[in-house]
Amino acid sequence: MHSRQEVPFGLSRLAREQAGVVSREQVLAFGLSRNVLDRLLRADSWRRIAVGMYLTAPIDPTWEALSWAGVLIGGDPARLGPESSGYLHRLVATPPRVIDVLVPADRRVRVAGPWRFIREAPGSRCDRSMGAPSRLLPATAALDLANTRSPGEVVGLMTTVTQKRLTTPERILEELAQRRVHQHRALIEGVLEDVREGVESSLEYCYLHEVERSHGLPKGTRQLRRGEFGYRIDVDYKPCGLLVELDGLLGHEGLSRFRDMNRDNRHALIGALTLRYGWFDVADRPCGVAWQVFRALVQRGYTGTFRRCRHCAAVPETDLINL
Repeated sequence: MHSRQEVPFGLSRLAREQAGVVSREQVLAFGLSRNVLDRLLRADSWRRIAVGMYLTAPIDPTWEALSWAGVLIGGDPARLGPESSGYLHRLVATPPRVIDVLVPADRRVRVAGPWRFIREAPGSRCDRSMGAPSRLLPATAALDLANTRSPGEVVGLMTTVTQKRLTTPERILEELAQRRVHQHRALIEGVLEDVREGVESSLEYCYLHEVERSHGLPKGTRQLRRGEFGYRIDVDYKPCGLLVELDGLLGHEGLSRFRDMNRDNRHALIGALTLRYGWFDVADRPCGVAWQVFRALVQRGYTGTFRRCRHCAAVPETDLINL
């Protein structure tokens, strides 16, 4: 208790704001003497995370604490890199084991610990930052992450960052235009154009490209809130009274199952047919899904033709339903 009283209130408040982490410079700036600092460390009231970096509690540092330490070690204007920023923006599912920290190009940082300090060339990305600890903007983080991901993961990133309303397609495209090189430029531009049309998930993107466009189906209206319902429809072929609902969940039990049943019943009351598909259907058997949608449209007055893609070009019509 005695040692805690020796810590200035302002320093304690700063530590709380920084996930319990303070630097040696901050400690001395608040008037805590070197003798008191040494006493806190010897008593294990505080712990040394790295040279000149301390955790103001006798516990193991959390990931957030280590990310704060990385930015403080990097010095102003250091900020978290794409992986760590992506995690804090909920674009990356798990915290990266190695915390990436961006520092100015003329600064060399060599400190042992769970950090990777990356020298950032001027103009390589948007220089604006946000948050505490300082991190990349969502649009910047998403573009950086996309540069190291597969095409399928890029689709997921672009739909996720916009669906969560962390940024807009316009902001991403504006920053993309400032980058001379990006390996997925064309894909990102295409995905964001689809997002503008209402695509909100990678499942919806897959349906649009692999089912609808690949087989020449009419263009459905996406994510439109119809007046007779209190919710949005994934894909609405309104002239034909056909609704397509896409479910990205692996399981579909309990309340969700009854919610969907209630929706389908409400659709039937106004003469609309509902077809439901999940990831397995759309990704593994898009031709079969497309044929089902096409036949349902034809039964409801559609006069267009079914276009074979390269996967179903040689399949007899009688077998399309089984694809």
